[in-house]
Amino acid sequence: MYTVAQLIGGVWGAGGEGGELVVHDPADGTPVTRAPVAGVDEVAKAVEAARGAAAEWAATAPAERAAALHRAADAVEAAADELAEATTAEMGKPLDDARGGVAAGVGTLRQYAELAPLRGGRTLHGGHAAVDFMAPEPRGVVAAITPWNDPVAVSCGLLGAALVTGNVVVFKPSERTPGTGWLLARALDSALPAGVLSLLTGGGEVGATLAGQELDVVAHVGSTGTGRAIAAAGARTGAKVLLENGGSDPLLVDADVDPVWAAEQAALGCFANAGQICVAVERVYVHRDVAEEFVDALVARAEALAMGPGRDPETQLGPLVDRRHRDHVHGQVTAAVAQGARIRTGGAAPGGPGAFYPATVVDGCRHEMALVREETFGPVAPVVLVDSFDEGLRCAADSPYGLAATVLTGSMSHAQRAWRELPVGTVKLNAVFGGAPGGAAQPRRGSGQGFGYGPELLDEFSTVKVVHLEAPGGGHW
Repeated sequence: MYTVAQLIGGVWGAGGEGGELVVHDPADGTPVTRAPVAGVDEVAKAVEAARGAAAEWAATAPAERAAALHRAADAVEAAADELAEATTAEMGKPLDDARGGVAAGVGTLRQYAELAPLRGGRTLHGGHAAVDFMAPEPRGVVAAITPWNDPVAVSCGLLGAALVTGNVVVFKPSERTPGTGWLLARALDSALPAGVLSLLTGGGEVGATLAGQELDVVAHVGSTGTGRAIAAAGARTGAKVLLENGGSDPLLVDADVDPVWAAEQAALGCFANAGQICVAVERVYVHRDVAEEFVDALVARAEALAMGPGRDPETQLGPLVDRRHRDHVHGQVTAAVAQGARIRTGGAAPGGPGAFYPATVVDGCRHEMALVREETFGPVAPVVLVDSFDEGLRCAADSPYGLAATVLTGSMSHAQRAWRELPVGTVKLNAVFGGAPGGAAQPRRGSGQGFGYGPELLDEFSTVKVVHLEAPGGGHW
């Protein structure tokens, strides 16, 4: 059992004016974490304390901040096993996958520690006796509100970039993974000056209270609805808002690709982490010419996945985060079947404890079904047949979201059209996952705003001051 404490103003304490929450293991329903729920006064106190620590941390030399972040990365790496085990216990991710998330978080911290001291302003050409320059500065107090589906990797990105650029951070992890957030905050805090990082725990009401404070930046990764509420709060307070929110990412399978290979890509995109990935494949458009062989191969891939508790080394498909989320996933599948779709495999919640849901393939789907158009966030592959690449591209582009998209094609002209015409932040050609280190993109429409990763995130947490320096009276110094 993880017993979480909050961190406010450099002091660890139980807190919990709003009560207590208990997280249950999604594999068997046993309680694994007890966490305090921050009250309104505690949230205000955390922001006030952060504001008090902001000036000194902002004035710390960039190289010193980077060295502190390197030490923080060391501390997170030392706690890697415990962090991975907590992730698996709280949200069900297979243990090897959870270890990969921690390693990704450590790598991100080190990347930002290396990049940040190299950033600088630029000099402008003005008068002969004058100097003009642009200097980056930290924005001040940042609220980081992070998700449960990859709690270490995502949090390390936001926290690392904000801290190393000289901001102080109030960290609010998801109420579904507060133990993981607490372990991460403990590791980071051990390497940082007191007061630079605070930790608040609780549910959506705590996040809403935090987002309504007088902050300089609110960075949120999570659902579109929550993101829009945070954007509205930012409009009232004047805080800058960074959002990476929901998506319904398409996969388009062209007529000229190997359908068995395409099914392998689709299975990876739809079923990894039980579909609980921001850029998971949520809808599949497959050309009619290869559809039968593609669907057969996808069904075989789905049925070959070993479902079980995340701590079991044989598990490839862990449980969903909780039964409430499983009800959401199953409800979308059931509605699609009622509208004429056909379940080829899966589609039924197993009996017994936990929040397990099998890898599910649904064909005969139509583009307008909720299972296709809305975010499912589960191990479900809804398949829509299309008669041409043009039709598939139009359907893929028709979405209220704009996070990412994948196109599998052997045609260079189709690939060129895809990346130019799809209105999303990331287009992946012939691979559902991957990408160069440090890659970043800007989500669009219902999927958010601002860079969430990469070197560009350092700029999101900075502001620029323009300075004009001229000798008195227009003479010389």
